[in-house]
Amino acid sequence: MPRDEQNSMTNVERAEKHWHQLLSHSGTSSIENNNENNDLTALLEGNKDNLLTALASSEFLAEFLTQPSLSFKSVENVTTAPPNNNAEDFYTQRILEWLDNVKTEDELLVALRQCRNEEMARITYADVLNLQTISVSLAQVSALADCLITAAYKWLYQDACKRYGSPMGENGPLQMYILGMGKLGGRELNFSSDIDLIFAYPEKGDTQGGRKSIENQQFFTKLAQKLIQALNKVTTHGQVYRVDMRLRPFGDSGPLVMHFAAMEDYYQDQGRHWERFAMVKARIINDDGSNDTQTLKDILKPFTFRRYLDFTTLDALRNMKKLIATEIRRRKLSNNIKLGAGGIREVEFFAQSFQLIHGGREPKLQSKSLLTTLNALSELGIVESSVTEQLSENYLFLRKIEHTLQQSRDKQTQTLPDSEWEQQALINVLGFKHYDDFLAKLNIAMEQIHGHFNELVEESHETHSEEDELFSACLDAWQLELQSDEFVDAFSDHLSRKEAMGIFDTLVEFKDTQRNYRMGQRGEDTLSKLLPEILYVLVIQHPNNSVQVLSRLLGVIEAITGRTTYLDLLLENPDVLKQLVKLCERSGWVAQEIKRFPLLLDELLTPLYLGQQNTDIVTSKREYEQDLRQTMLRIEQDDVELLMDAWRQFKLCQQLRIAASDISDSLPIANVSDKLTVLAEVILENILSAAWMQMSERYGTPSHLEGTDKGFGVIGYGKLGGYELGYGSDLDLVFLHNAPSSITTNGKKQIEAQQFYIKLAQRIMHLLNTKTLFGQLYETDLRLRPSGNAGLLCCHVTGFEKYQNEEAWTWEHQALVRARAICGDHSLLNQFNDVRKRILTKPRDKAALADDVCKMRTKMRDHLLSKTQQKVDLKQCVGGITDIEFMTQYWVLAYSHDTKGLTQYTDNLRILESAVENSIIESSTAKGLQKAYLKLREQYHHLTLADSKFADQTEELDEIREQVKTHWKMLFFNPPARTDF
Repeated sequence: MPRDEQNSMTNVERAEKHWHQLLSHSGTSSIENNNENNDLTALLEGNKDNLLTALASSEFLAEFLTQPSLSFKSVENVTTAPPNNNAEDFYTQRILEWLDNVKTEDELLVALRQCRNEEMARITYADVLNLQTISVSLAQVSALADCLITAAYKWLYQDACKRYGSPMGENGPLQMYILGMGKLGGRELNFSSDIDLIFAYPEKGDTQGGRKSIENQQFFTKLAQKLIQALNKVTTHGQVYRVDMRLRPFGDSGPLVMHFAAMEDYYQDQGRHWERFAMVKARIINDDGSNDTQTLKDILKPFTFRRYLDFTTLDALRNMKKLIATEIRRRKLSNNIKLGAGGIREVEFFAQSFQLIHGGREPKLQSKSLLTTLNALSELGIVESSVTEQLSENYLFLRKIEHTLQQSRDKQTQTLPDSEWEQQALINVLGFKHYDDFLAKLNIAMEQIHGHFNELVEESHETHSEEDELFSACLDAWQLELQSDEFVDAFSDHLSRKEAMGIFDTLVEFKDTQRNYRMGQRGEDTLSKLLPEILYVLVIQHPNNSVQVLSRLLGVIEAITGRTTYLDLLLENPDVLKQLVKLCERSGWVAQEIKRFPLLLDELLTPLYLGQQNTDIVTSKREYEQDLRQTMLRIEQDDVELLMDAWRQFKLCQQLRIAASDISDSLPIANVSDKLTVLAEVILENILSAAWMQMSERYGTPSHLEGTDKGFGVIGYGKLGGYELGYGSDLDLVFLHNAPSSITTNGKKQIEAQQFYIKLAQRIMHLLNTKTLFGQLYETDLRLRPSGNAGLLCCHVTGFEKYQNEEAWTWEHQALVRARAICGDHSLLNQFNDVRKRILTKPRDKAALADDVCKMRTKMRDHLLSKTQQKVDLKQCVGGITDIEFMTQYWVLAYSHDTKGLTQYTDNLRILESAVENSIIESSTAKGLQKAYLKLREQYHHLTLADSKFADQTEELDEIREQVKTHWKMLFFNPPARTDF
């Protein structure tokens, strides 16, 4: 029938024509067995309705089913649903059946094509009848491709080995590994897709066992050529796949196959941005789980996923977008659901961009699957779930359209059809009554995709209109050499003259500094775009405090000038820049921390998480434990340098999150301290485990231990013990052990247990105190141990009790009030708790105790309080934080002998509550002191954030101090002649 006449037929007419052809073939002599003939007729009649529907939708299916030589078994296979699960196992078995009697290459080519056509017809039948989802269909098409490629490779490899011998490496025979790229790599292959492949083999060498030895390179090149031919060649049975090798190193001009070392050199030295996009999807199709496949993955991973956040990806994406747009215009493509605006390619680029930016730090984003990646972006909080859900839904809609278009004629097309019958076939499968309804839904989907894609690639300066006079002024301020009067005039509608002059002077100074700093052209271009954005945000957010904030911001910029990645991060993420400006305005300490450790800029990518921290202490500790465990899993435990860096980075990042929540007022002061305290606990626990492993590898473990016991405990004093750590607080620690005196370690190099525990304590101190590129983890103070600096670094628990009973001063018992078991063996920590309780509950003369406490307080104030400072030291001043702490310690030491439960808590707030419950103080006293304590600590925290040590005199502060002084006098002013205050 002529093509024009055929195209003019309706879908129903086409289906009827194919149906009659199918019935007529079932009665031909090609089916010699009458029983089989009858079975085929019955099979066709039993599936008539489904077959008519399917034949109306797919010319490819019709041509396959109406082959005169088609067997009953083939028709039965096509009308039997393909597997929803374990597709690879199913197709592997099917291909083995087809290849069972293959003896020659020609027979191999026939078998591969017949198998491919039958299984693709089966998938088409299920798809056009909507017996399965598009996700299942994509997985089936991909699994079939994997199995056909692998089966062809294995047959040809064995055949080549018979001719040339086996290619050999240092450890035996070598394989050629096939990288599936694009949708094949992502297991999302479209129905009539070509396949992009890259071939690699492990190492140079020669073959062995053949008639004539050849180099491995020759062997694998011949094998690659044979494999491409087996898949790509068009025969009377069609072709298996069109094979595209242009993604390989050096493209068409490069070798067909490369050994691993050459491939690694290429990607390290010459790999381009578009190749990184391509490698996101790269998957070893014939992955045999060997060391060689792991080596290949290790080569590709660092090229694809950078350890740092890489926003250069977005520039590359913009360039690729322009090239695609040019190609669409050149080829006059229209109605293209893949390459057009809002098409499949934009969803792929959207996901891959985030993979390249964040994938080096987030393993969940290293998936080959687009849908898995979108889910991960939502789970990680990088992209809002509403966006990823919409993209996923629209992507699957477009993929279903693409599948249906290609299943029509088994042709690779993503262009909407012009003929009426193809349009009707399309909407029949998709479930639309009218083609216009389908187009309306399609336009909405593609507009939504294009909107999200544009938001990703839009440059920040593109968001400003030409009428935005403030942004124009900001551009001129940085890019032109304005005089001071011109500068002031440009900002006259937004800034006072004083603020404008301050910004002018600060920018001039920064420009002078930059002239002495060498940076590449790309860095200069990025900085030239970024500085106007900084000025714009600054003037809008903080017009009355712009000079100080700009100075802090430029300190950060100066620190990252040589790191284009961080400049890109700020330029490409306006929300991150706004967050940075906000933090620098509220906290000089935060600005200084980010300046010292620019990796903290990465944390600003999740401002929602920064501003809404969980305030529950138990949940916080569990989250820190999980996060740190995940971080440490990536590091070899014997790499001490990396371990120390990881701990420091973890602390810096978590501390910034807490500070950001504090600044945004989403965390009460007590919760700030809770989080800082449990953060230190989690890190100490991790460090103890690492130090124990390092020491036990060298010396073994003390022989009195059983199972996983360590016989060691870490005790926290001061702010750590009292759940009151602040930003930059040091850790007051005491180390205890329970080893009998005669015990030694059981390693090759034996030492006394006492010596082992001292070395363990030294190791912990080294891991905490050593300054690396990421600073010091914590400053520590061990002076509260028995005998102070003169005492042993690690003390036996019974010796600790003996010292507390016989030698300790009153101030040491005061310190014990705030002491708390942090980590180590539970049995030893329980021993410590018992010792602490026995010491604190000893009967004491209250008058003598009061005298000791007051004398110690006076001594501390004389020693620590500045005599010249005009401002207020909130900690040491009269009526300050330490006065409240001393009062709570006095009540515990004075009344614990007669009052159960008073020693239970180590923090001041709960001690005050306990004192009320036990009728030691009035409720009004406790509430007054608690309120004063929280206010003073809040101010103290904020002073730290402002990078300042002393507070200004205010009426509110004077009132708080007077209240504390009143409570102190009521407690200790006896006799009246006392003049400590």
